Amino acid sequence: MQALVFERKPARYAAAATASRVIPGAGAGVGPLQRRDVDPPSLPGPDWQTVRPRLTGICGSDLATVEGRSSRYFEPLVSFPFVPGHEVVGIDEAGHRVALEPVLGAAARNEPLPFPGAAPGDGQDYGYLLGGDIDRGIQIGFCASTGGGWGEALVAHQSQLHPVPDHLSDEAAVMLEPAAGGVHAALAARVQPGDSVAVLGTGTMGLCSLAALRALTAAGTVIATAKYPHQRDLAAQLGADIVADPREARRAVRRFAGCRMLGDYLSGGVDVTIDAVGNPGSITDAIAITRPRGRVVLLGMPHAARLDLTGLWHREIELVGAYTYGTENLPDGSATTSFALAFELVASANLERLVSARYPLPRYREAIAHAAEAGARGAVKVVFEQNS
Repeated sequence: MQALVFERKPARYAAAATASRVIPGAGAGVGPLQRRDVDPPSLPGPDWQTVRPRLTGICGSDLATVEGRSSRYFEPLVSFPFVPGHEVVGIDEAGHRVALEPVLGAAARNEPLPFPGAAPGDGQDYGYLLGGDIDRGIQIGFCASTGGGWGEALVAHQSQLHPVPDHLSDEAAVMLEPAAGGVHAALAARVQPGDSVAVLGTGTMGLCSLAALRALTAAGTVIATAKYPHQRDLAAQLGADIVADPREARRAVRRFAGCRMLGDYLSGGVDVTIDAVGNPGSITDAIAITRPRGRVVLLGMPHAARLDLTGLWHREIELVGAYTYGTENLPDGSATTSFALAFELVASANLERLVSARYPLPRYREAIAHAAEAGARGAVKVVFEQNS
């Protein structure tokens, strides 16, 4: 079968990092990602089945990998060579459409669940990542044994597959995975009724977080930062009351909160900030605009960087990570999963409109370049299309 394969080739990885600093997405042409024929992945056990992707997204973590920007933290958590792609809607062995929950959790590795009914992302001890009959990998798309969505077939454990109802289009279904991440971040923020919230970044994850904040919390004023006109329009449509240029984030929050400046930091600020960018500048901004004893949720995948965290310490701000999704405990005392809520959110917020462009696998260099410059080119989510 045809697939895009990422191999462990340090020299090519370095070349990708250099090229991508000059031209976004250029790492796809010189790095370790190659299109070639590979054997389809084998089923690891009876609870697994083959899935043939129809649409697969290109997300920020994929771009960081292809462009040589990903953190070395992940090196022990992946296995090579792997086929990227984890935002997937495909066809299972029975011919039904399924959406992929890509985290390779305890069930997929024949390890005990951390609690009854746990979702794949609910690990409380990541030792299970060393277990099972598959290679290392935190998700499908980063595991040599499973394949990924950037290929013509992958294998998935039954715990990772969600039937897609007929009323959801393929474009809606491919948005379920990022929507679940937005749900998880919005609920991790623990927004109290009337709390002010800032969302930094209005790419896919920032927009999904905005939609989830409005659907699942009683947030008061929501401020979003958006660099491009289409992002500003979408942010307002999905629930932002104030939309500012990223360079004006501190001024916008200061004007809203009526606070003063203490050097580069606000004296007060919003109650909660969700950072959907994850670079050193956005993390610094998040701390600077969050009131003392407020909360910052780090949703955007960071990379190795030097940060001055004195403000976090002095302001006693709580820093919370939001990685993927899992079981969610709701304010009314009930429990559900991020993915269950994502099905509702994708439909109610019409998140399929975020899918902006489709490419066949052979045009992967064009697709990755488009995704790397999505904002500047008026796009949000770029996807691969196959097996249609």
